[in-house]
Amino acid sequence: MSDRPNSTGDRLDPAARAEPGGGADPVGDRPDSVGGHTYHLPEGLPAPAPSPDGLGAEFFAAARRHELVVQRCPSCGTWQWGPEYVCHHCLSFNLAYERVEPRGSIYSFERCWHPVHPALNEAVPYLVVLVELPQAGGVRMVGNLQGDPLQDVEIGAQVEAVFEDHEEADPPFTLVHWRVPSKGTVWPG
Repeated sequence: MSDRPNSTGDRLDPAARAEPGGGADPVGDRPDSVGGHTYHLPEGLPAPAPSPDGLGAEFFAAARRHELVVQRCPSCGTWQWGPEYVCHHCLSFNLAYERVEPRGSIYSFERCWHPVHPALNEAVPYLVVLVELPQAGGVRMVGNLQGDPLQDVEIGAQVEAVFEDHEEADPPFTLVHWRVPSKGTVWPG
């Protein structure tokens, strides 16, 4: 058993851990189900949405299409994340989103043992990763790492985006999570 308790004080059994990129994971891919769909995170969390002024709306619309987009300045070519109104490099207001490959590498991570929302009380631990996107000038995006929350996480490990649709929500939305690809996956480039 693990020496780290979950939020109820239960010990987590490392023997139940799945290999990264492997099949079903009884701890990391929790059976939180709504309308026959299984979700990585439990029910009850607030739905993500663009800010009221629309900043970030293109990102959320692209996620619904299972595409990953990042802001880029057409004036100077600088990539930036998160969404802003002004280019960090040349101060241009002329920003656009460009589609990038939904993969990157783990720059940093945190294994979270403290639930930051009541809906996460039974979902700890969970893994949050900072993913560096090489096709987008090395900008970094935060997300959850799917799979066993006790898995070994390697800085520099390749990850791919997972688009999790929530069709039953009003309005529907899509979350972007990350996972270590199956063994043997070869990426071009």
